[in-house]
Amino acid sequence: MNTEAAAVDQLPLIDQEHTLLESLVPLPPGTGLVEAGCGNARLLRQLMQQHPGLRCAALEVDRIQLARNLTEPAPPGLQFIEAGAAAMPLADGWADGVLMLKSLHHVPLHELDAALDEVARVLRPGGWFYVSEPIYDGALNELIRLFNDEGVVRAEAQAALDRALARGRFCAVSEHRFAQAVAYPDFDSFEQRMMRPSFADHRLTPELIAAVRQRFEPHCGPQGARFVRPMHVRLLRRC
Repeated sequence: MNTEAAAVDQLPLIDQEHTLLESLVPLPPGTGLVEAGCGNARLLRQLMQQHPGLRCAALEVDRIQLARNLTEPAPPGLQFIEAGAAAMPLADGWADGVLMLKSLHHVPLHELDAALDEVARVLRPGGWFYVSEPIYDGALNELIRLFNDEGVVRAEAQAALDRALARGRFCAVSEHRFAQAVAYPDFDSFEQRMMRPSFADHRLTPELIAAVRQRFEPHCGPQGARFVRPMHVRLLRRC
């Protein structure tokens, strides 16, 4: 049974996740942040805009996404690094906070424990670890699982966090569940964004694409297709 299942319509809707993070942790000038699996680093850029003086390291293993990041102007204090969570090229205690946003479940299963040990290593004592993961539930999840079923890897990510807590690497601070609105103007947009990411090959076939399209189309209206994605945040501190 999926212990992460949630009644999506009962969750508070948060459009911008940085507002939740800002309500949970202090971000004074000079704060050192690491985002592991940064993607396009959108949330990190938002934080830097709202809180001048942050020093940030954005780690990404997808070379295509990394190249895109390097072609865009970066705010002062932001550096992009080609690295994964299991081997961060940062000094011990470099960070006041580490973020993993929908990325922990992408860490190879055999590297999960090592990755969380690395997070603890780069955090200063008392530093915080913000982990935001999709809950395996909802209409969007039912679509995505047709071509990319993440039920196992998402459960393993949560289990790895539990093991890290049991090992004394972190102390639990709080947990938060909320919903995010997600919209796609049409199926072509959904296919490009979700079915053809630069970091994964979902082994698409014409038959599979047609099956996903058939399930997608009933969600479309004049404003495109709109979904609500349930999310689970765990805030930890380095003990």
